[in-house]
Amino acid sequence: MKAFVLIAALGLPSAAFAVDKLSGGEALYQKHCQDCHGVDRLGAMGPALFPENLSRLRKNKAAKVIANGRIATQMPSFKATLSSQQIDSLVDYVYTPAKTVPSWTIEDIVASRIEHFDQSKLPNEPQFDADPMNLFIVVELGDHSATLLNGDTFEPITRFKTRFALHGGPKYSPDGRFVYFASRDGWISKYDIYNMKTVVEVRAGINTRNLAISSDGKYAIVGNYLPHSAVILDTTDLSPIKLIAVADKNGKTSRVSAVYNAPPRTSFIVALKDVKEVWEIPYSDNGGEERFPIKRITTEDFLDDFFFDPQYINLIGASRDNKNGQVINLDIGKKIATVPMNGMPHLGSGITWDYQGKQVFATPDIKDGRVTIIDMESWKVIKEIKTDGPGFFMRSHSNSPYAWVDVFFGPHKDRVHIIDKATLEIVKTITPAPGKTAAHVEFTKDGKYALLSIWDNDGAVVVYDAMTLKEIKRIPMNKPSGKYNVYNKTKYERGTSH
Repeated sequence: MKAFVLIAALGLPSAAFAVDKLSGGEALYQKHCQDCHGVDRLGAMGPALFPENLSRLRKNKAAKVIANGRIATQMPSFKATLSSQQIDSLVDYVYTPAKTVPSWTIEDIVASRIEHFDQSKLPNEPQFDADPMNLFIVVELGDHSATLLNGDTFEPITRFKTRFALHGGPKYSPDGRFVYFASRDGWISKYDIYNMKTVVEVRAGINTRNLAISSDGKYAIVGNYLPHSAVILDTTDLSPIKLIAVADKNGKTSRVSAVYNAPPRTSFIVALKDVKEVWEIPYSDNGGEERFPIKRITTEDFLDDFFFDPQYINLIGASRDNKNGQVINLDIGKKIATVPMNGMPHLGSGITWDYQGKQVFATPDIKDGRVTIIDMESWKVIKEIKTDGPGFFMRSHSNSPYAWVDVFFGPHKDRVHIIDKATLEIVKTITPAPGKTAAHVEFTKDGKYALLSIWDNDGAVVVYDAMTLKEIKRIPMNKPSGKYNVYNKTKYERGTSH
C-alpha cells in the first residue's frame, strides 16, 4: 500500500518527498493527526512535526502531549483512543527525519504569487457607506471565512472566503484600506477593504506563525516555523524583498515564534522559538549596503510569549517552562528586571492602563485561574485576581473603566469576567451562551461598545454597551474567533493586542 502525497496542493516539487510503505506510526498519523498537522507533517491548523521543529520537546513529553492534550492549544487528548504502544509508535514517527527536509526558497515564493485583481484599476474610495476606521474584520473559523462588519450599525457589509486556518490575527495598512491575512500553511493574502476584493496572494512559507506590517505600510514581515525563516515582502504586490535564514550567532537554526511591528522604533521584532535570542530589524533606513540588518539581543532563556510596553522600550517575555518573566530593554539590549510569574501567563494578550498614578500591565493565565497585575516601574506584582478558570484573551479600551477576560480553557469556558480597572475587582461575570465558549472581546473605535465571540459553529458576535454592560445585539456567525477593529489596531490602542 502506498501513501501518495498531495504535492500539487502544497505547491512543492515532487522530488522533495519519498513515498514509502506505511509504517504503524505513519498509519496512525494519517488517521489521527493529518487533518490538523498536514500532509506529510508539513503543518496546517497545527504546527509541522519534524525533529527540527521538536528540538525543545523530549520524546517522553511528546508522548504526554499526545495522551493528555496541550493547554492553550486545540491539541486534544488521545489517551482514550490510543494505547501507550500506539502513542510510542506515533512519537517515533514524528521524530523520524524526512527523507528530504522541505525547503521554500525565494524562487518558490515568487512562483507562488497570484494576482487576482489589478489594484491600480480599483477605486480609491470605499464602495460602501460606513466609517472606514470603525470597521471590524471578524474571522469565522467554522467555514474559513471573514465578515466585514460596520462598527456603528453592527450590520455585516460583506462576507468572503479566506485561506484555510488563519493564524496570528489579520494586520491592517496604516490607512485602514488593506488587511493582510496569514494562514498556517504559509499563504499571505492582501484584501482591499474599500473594494471588498482579495487582490494578491503569495506563499511565504510552508508552516507560518504570523505577519506584521511596518508603520509606513511599505513592508510586511512573515515568521515561519518551516522552513526556519523570516520573509520580508513589498506590500504593494507582495513580492519578496528578502528571505532571512533564521539561526543564532553559532549557526543553530530556529523556528520563528512571532513577528511584531514596533512603531516608535520603526523596526520589526522577531521572537525565536529554539534559540536564546531576540532580533530587532530596522526598516526605516534601507538605502545602505545591507537592507534590513539584524540586531541580535541575547536572552537568558527561551522566550515563547511576548508583551511590549506602549513606548516599545521594554519587552516582557517568558518561557513556558519557567516561572519568571524577563524584562529586556531594547535600547540597551539587556535584561533589566525579572518578573515573578506563576502558572503560564499569556503575555501576548496583555493590556495596560493607569492605576493609582502608575502604569500597570495585566495578563491572563492559560494554566491557572488568575489575572496578574504588574507595576511597570518596579516590575512587581501588585495583585493576582482569581478567576473561574484559565483564560486566553484580555481586552479593554482607554475610554472604558473595565477590562474583560475570558476563562477559555476552564470548565466554565462559557463565562467572561469584567474587572473594574480602578479597584482591580471583578464586578460582573456574564454567561452569554450557557455551555458554549465565550471569548475574545474587542471594542469599537470610541470604546462605547464591546463585541464578544461565541466560539461555536452556531455561534454569534454579541454586542454589549461597554458602560452599562447590557447586551445590545447578537449577530449570527460560524464560529467567530477574533474581531479586529481598524482604528484600535492601526492606532495601537492600549486595551488591545498588537
